Formats: sequence, C-alpha cells, structure tokens
Amino acid sequence: MKKLLFIPLLLFALSSCGTANTSSNKILESSKDSSYGFTEKNPIKVGGIGSGPHNERNYLNSLTGPNGEKVSYERRGSCCEFKSHNSPFGMGLLDKYAVTYEGKNDTVTVYLNMYDKAQTMAPLGFKINK
Repeated sequence: MKKLLFIPLLLFALSSCGTANTSSNKILESSKDSSYGFTEKNPIKVGGIGSGPHNERNYLNSLTGPNGEKVSYERRGSCCEFKSHNSPFGMGLLDKYAVTYEGKNDTVTVYLNMYDKAQTMAPLGFKINK
C-alpha cells in the first residue's frame, strides 16, 4: 500500500513546476548556427527536472529582437519524442513556440527542450535582454 502512495507522489514531485535556481543555464551569446532552436534536431535545452516550464518562460522572456524589440510568444503544443535520462519516463517531447517581435513580418517556430540542459544562446536574429 505504501508503494501505491509513493509512486504518484514521486511523479508529482518530479513533474511539478518549481522555481529552481537556473544559474547554470545562463545565456551567453547569440548563436551563429541557423538551425539552433529552429529545428527539432537542434532544440534549445533549457532543462531541469521540476523547473522546465519555468525555465522555458525565463528563456523566452529574456529574448529581444535584433534592435531590442520586445518579443512575444505563444505555445503551439508539443512534438518530436526523444529519449532523455532527465525525464521521469525516460522520454520527452519538445515544446514549440511561435515567436515574433514588433516590426517582424513573420513568426518563427522555436523548439525548446525542458528536460535537458546545455549552455543556451539566442537563436539567429534575436538578442538577449541584459
């Protein structure tokens, strides 16, 4: 009986949207790689168990257009199953966001990986709000 209670509590704890410190996930520069963040094969890894959605919002809120324009974004769902040791189930999905800024004629799709961590950069054509 204890095991039956432990498993749901463990899953809840691992998937909760905490506000963990993400200082190891600092954005250093803008990428020169035109696929960085724009393809499912090269997503932006903002990861961290229990803090993934929070990290995604922090990351997106730190972006600006090339001249400091305010960025707006909208989540467009998930896709692209992949293996991850950082997911409670061993697999994850990427989150897709439509991103644009004032004066930009189109919207781009940015792929974020909320399970795995890597040094993050701004995608090509964007900058970081410092």
